[in-house]
Amino acid sequence: MTDNRAIAFILVTLVLDAMGIGLILPVMPDLLAQIEGVSISRAAIWGGVLTTTFAVMQVIFGPIIGSLSDRFGRRPVLLVSVAVMCVDYLVMSVAGTIWLLFATRIVGGITAATQSTATAYIADIAPPEKKAQYFGMVGAAFGIGFVLGPVIGGLLAEWGTRAPFVAAAGLAGLNFLWGLFVLPETVTHRMRRPFSLARANPVSAFRKLAQVPGVARLLVLAFFYEFAFIVYPAIWAYFTKERFDWQPGMVGASLAAFGIAIALVQGGLIRVILKRLGDRGTIIFGFVFNFGAFIFLAFVANPWVALAFTPISALGAVVTPTLQGLLSRAISNDRQGELQGVISSVRSMAQILSPLAMTQIFWLATSGGGAHLPGAPFLLSAALMVLCMAVFLGGHRPQGQS
Repeated sequence: MTDNRAIAFILVTLVLDAMGIGLILPVMPDLLAQIEGVSISRAAIWGGVLTTTFAVMQVIFGPIIGSLSDRFGRRPVLLVSVAVMCVDYLVMSVAGTIWLLFATRIVGGITAATQSTATAYIADIAPPEKKAQYFGMVGAAFGIGFVLGPVIGGLLAEWGTRAPFVAAAGLAGLNFLWGLFVLPETVTHRMRRPFSLARANPVSAFRKLAQVPGVARLLVLAFFYEFAFIVYPAIWAYFTKERFDWQPGMVGASLAAFGIAIALVQGGLIRVILKRLGDRGTIIFGFVFNFGAFIFLAFVANPWVALAFTPISALGAVVTPTLQGLLSRAISNDRQGELQGVISSVRSMAQILSPLAMTQIFWLATSGGGAHLPGAPFLLSAALMVLCMAVFLGGHRPQGQS
């Protein structure tokens, strides 16, 4: 029987992972200005570099930690991750230089790489026919974290740019203590696999999994889709401040609306859409909707219209859990940790490249060298939706696709 307390712990852990991203977004422009004394355009560049540092660690350590969980179990990997997360937030609360912020992003990226272990835990307990729905719960947890992070970051920023990190450290510490008592192990002796550095290498792991028919194309698709969707966390704070002169509280409120909508879409509405459209139709719907949303945001000029549209734009978030469900059904149970590690690395590779590209485009479009278009990064994301559609429709359907 499924242990609801264990599922709750996994979801709370994923919420905290997402909070780690959302917490810093509303305060990042002011925090970087405080530490480095730079303009908003230049702060966006520094923010992109910090985000990339975080993602590089996820790429490197995603398959390693996923494979470690296949060998030693999900429980110890998850508990150690949450404990280190707590310490990392505490260090961020006192960081006074850009280099110490880099160090915290390195440790935070390693810690967040255990998202692969958390999703592998869900894969362990999810019936095959309900994997997309269960991964929708994972997406909902991220959505909630994306709500709480900006809300806490925006509200507590009134007490200083460091206050949000102290609060996050306290939450992570409490979650660690809770997990000690409620988290059982799901990796049985039959499922346990020996750890192999060769298999844990991101490139090697990708190559081995890509031998399964249809998997390589879905992983490539996951990369391009993630690259496009990262436009929201990568430039939203800078975009809204430049175009609408929003303060941290308003940025947090808009991101909260977006996160609530993602939680509702991936936690509930996706079931209705999957039932009506199937896997294939749901993914196509997501691509088409995102294309329109990105074009709209690129040119929106009214701040209240932008705020009202923010939660609507989350409808496109049905793509990620549907793709994860297709991939999980195509791979055997004893390789779920490895698979989730590779998915984490693929998405993290997008998180390395996308913030750099998006913030550079934002800087070029706002630095005074030509047309002033803060929404220019959304145009790149719209073009990538066209590419994703071409990749998805080209080739054979993978195993398990309906």
